[in-house]
Amino acid sequence: MGKAFRAIFLTTIALALPLTAGASEDDYVLSLKDHTFSPQNLVLPKNQRVKLIVHNLDKSPAEFESHDLDVEKIVPGGQSISVFVGPLEPGRYSFADEYHEDQSKAYLTVE
Repeated sequence: MGKAFRAIFLTTIALALPLTAGASEDDYVLSLKDHTFSPQNLVLPKNQRVKLIVHNLDKSPAEFESHDLDVEKIVPGGQSISVFVGPLEPGRYSFADEYHEDQSKAYLTVE
């Protein structure tokens, strides 16, 4: 393996690790970029407690907030947080970045 290829490969792995570190198969992942959540509608199973991992890909801090879920947590720029929700009844639950609420509104749909 050439030095240039190896450097690119190792850099790519290093950049990917913060986004996947600590996530398990049972976790649900949200990303926040340019004050917009992705996905904007995350589907969760009913009657189960689940772990949401929120990655803030922006440089500025965000505040993950949901009145429906009674959750409020700061997400520093370039970092991730974990939030546990549920068990939840079927329905639609809204959340947003409180600092950019109109632009960032998204939903959890429980089925």
